[in-house]
Amino acid sequence: MPAFLPINQKDMKERGWDECDFIFVSGDAYVDHPSFAAALICRVLEAEGFKVGIIAQPDLEDPSAFTLLGRPRLAFLAGAGNLDSMVAHYTANKKLRSQDAYSPGGRAGLRPDRALLKYVEGIRRAHKKIPIIIGGIEASLRRLAHYDYWSNSVRRSILLDSKADILVYGMGERVIIEIAHSLSQGEDISDIDDIRGTCVRSNTPVAGAVELPSYQTVKGTDEASLKAYVEHYLIQKQNSDPLSAKPLAEKDDSGSPERFIIQNPPALPLETRDLDRIYELPFTRLAHPVYDAEGGVPALKEVQFSLVSSRGCFGGCSFCSLTFHQGRAIQSRSKESLAREAKSLTKLPGFKGYIHDVGGPTANFYSAPCKKQASGGFCPERECLYPKPCPKLKPDHGPYLQTLAALRNADAKIKKVFIRSGIRFDYIMDDNTHGEKFLETLCRHHVSGQLKVAPEHISPKVLAAMGKPGDYESFRKRFFEVNKKLGMKQYLIPYLILGHPGCTREDAEALSKYLKQSGFTPDQVQDFYPSPGTLSTVMYHTGIDPRTGEEIHVPSDKERRAQRTLITR
Repeated sequence: MPAFLPINQKDMKERGWDECDFIFVSGDAYVDHPSFAAALICRVLEAEGFKVGIIAQPDLEDPSAFTLLGRPRLAFLAGAGNLDSMVAHYTANKKLRSQDAYSPGGRAGLRPDRALLKYVEGIRRAHKKIPIIIGGIEASLRRLAHYDYWSNSVRRSILLDSKADILVYGMGERVIIEIAHSLSQGEDISDIDDIRGTCVRSNTPVAGAVELPSYQTVKGTDEASLKAYVEHYLIQKQNSDPLSAKPLAEKDDSGSPERFIIQNPPALPLETRDLDRIYELPFTRLAHPVYDAEGGVPALKEVQFSLVSSRGCFGGCSFCSLTFHQGRAIQSRSKESLAREAKSLTKLPGFKGYIHDVGGPTANFYSAPCKKQASGGFCPERECLYPKPCPKLKPDHGPYLQTLAALRNADAKIKKVFIRSGIRFDYIMDDNTHGEKFLETLCRHHVSGQLKVAPEHISPKVLAAMGKPGDYESFRKRFFEVNKKLGMKQYLIPYLILGHPGCTREDAEALSKYLKQSGFTPDQVQDFYPSPGTLSTVMYHTGIDPRTGEEIHVPSDKERRAQRTLITR
């Protein structure tokens, strides 16, 4: 059994360490599993020969919270956890959540609001003049000026507010390795300013950078500010392709002297061999034993016996931030690596023969659908699937079918391999070569009685605002036809979003009527949540659809509550 990374001085002494090279401060409990960002980054650094420790969910009231492992030789790393801390704490209606699945026993309140700001402040207070690098979802989606739903204001870059030295955005393995080796070779943190996948502060914009509307320009609520905010978002989107993106420069003119946030181009996607190596690092795949008395960490239950097969998503859903974090280019693991990992799961305590999931952000986006994605890029000027599939897109479920077959046969102890992460149903219907075979294989081998899919709505107008396809009904009929043919009785569970920009009472009534006619009573209804980094949040804040420049209806809180009543009554 691999050892956990150090969480205290006793652990360090047992390893013969006087100091760590890096210390990761995390808003999540320490779960040594590749689905948890802190464990993933720390294991990657460990594999590069660095000594890494973890301070998980530090108590801000404890003066020793940030000195548990002493002072690191090279730098502190900080992340709020697998969720933005505000999303982790509050519902879409801004009500405090009673549980936190990423904390021991599901206990709420173990990470602060705006966790990154508090963690960097705590580190600075305990350790003077130490490099601090922030990353993860909270840093990534707040790297530039952004609308903040909870304060109903446009906040400036979290790099400025936190006073960290470097911000890593996107998937950070390749980035953190480059930063780590630069620091280890004696380079000063202030000179590490041009690494892909990072944001840094500067007194001047760098040569060749595209200048964004300034923070002062976009933070207002007048018409000019709102239009500037839309422009700000579109420039980011147009420079999100790793192969063509230019550096971005955003002026913060709210004080003196003026400063710039420089966003370097995105990191290049990892290749298959890199993903294989990372996910086969020696994770224990367990929560640290210090949480045993509280029943462990609930979030582990969902992923402990699951496999990550891919990264990236080209689905283009307006309400999803994945394109700003993982990117659109698909990066997948080899079937051989996944089979080895599946075999290793059978040796874990508690394994009962079931692999709960094989997927990524969208499970059946497993292989690159076009030549551009195969080279690691995508088209910044258009979406792959919306408003209709790109002519160059070649849907192909063949490689994913081969991988699923390899997993079913990986070990005699594996009884069933399920797919529970998102399935893009329109992509199945678009695949004229393997789509039908994939649907039959999915129903026969990989559904545990019910399949969750995400039509989100049925109104063409709302679906257009969401960037979603509209032919759910065709897939629904085909799903039940296939199950009838196989002699199986299985069900579809549709995810639905209410109160999205563009949705009126009439649209909600149409959805309610459709659900009644189909005999389905929904239990997976979500209120639209304007989280940082999404196209839908831009619509919510500005009342403008950035794709058309036209005004779009934004439901009030009262309207959103009324729409929910229509659907759930």
